Amino acid sequence: MIQAKNVSLTYADGTVALRDVSLNIRPGEFVYIVGPSGSGKTSLLKLLMGIEFPSAGSLYVMDQPIVKREAGRIRKLRRSIGPVFQEFRLIQGRTALENVLMGMRFLNIPNRQMVNSAKEALTKVGLGHKASVMVEKLSFGEAQRVAIARAVARKPALILADEPTGNLDYDNAINIMDLLYTLKDKNTTVLVTTHATHLIGNYHDTSLIHVEQGKISVEHRGEQK
Repeated sequence: MIQAKNVSLTYADGTVALRDVSLNIRPGEFVYIVGPSGSGKTSLLKLLMGIEFPSAGSLYVMDQPIVKREAGRIRKLRRSIGPVFQEFRLIQGRTALENVLMGMRFLNIPNRQMVNSAKEALTKVGLGHKASVMVEKLSFGEAQRVAIARAVARKPALILADEPTGNLDYDNAINIMDLLYTLKDKNTTVLVTTHATHLIGNYHDTSLIHVEQGKISVEHRGEQK
């Protein structure tokens, strides 16, 4: 799914975001990326999305090399990635269903199939009964679940969630972590960045990538419940 070998990322202003990162993430893994703010967690996700490119080393996502000369193929690769952003990026004045559909608009899916997938995704996150509600009338936690449904509806091979619990209270944050964990299966890999390590539950078969000043260490966790 993801192979990185000696990857570094240096921004144009000279900031070194990641240093000599090597990873091997298999299909179906659930991976927490933990570390303090500014440690390089979001930079790693940007590389995986093909928003940034390695300054050194090699990176492959779903067998696709993440390099500038492959920009066209990387745009197609993103169709298999479901991003979840901390700030939600929902469109006000539109319903929950419409917001989920917007996340699928470039996938060339027949309209009826697209609507069915969007409804199915909302049901999966517990919001099937609020499909026609305007997003500004939803609670904060419900809005976050719409953002997750938007990613899930694409039936992605890879879900990348960047600090998805950053602005939530404890109970809602735990609910979001639980929900994200249920999304992993043999065909879907889930990566979640967080600086709130106290939210990481005792799930089985997960991995932790610790990021500190651009360097990483990996911890694999076995059966825990």
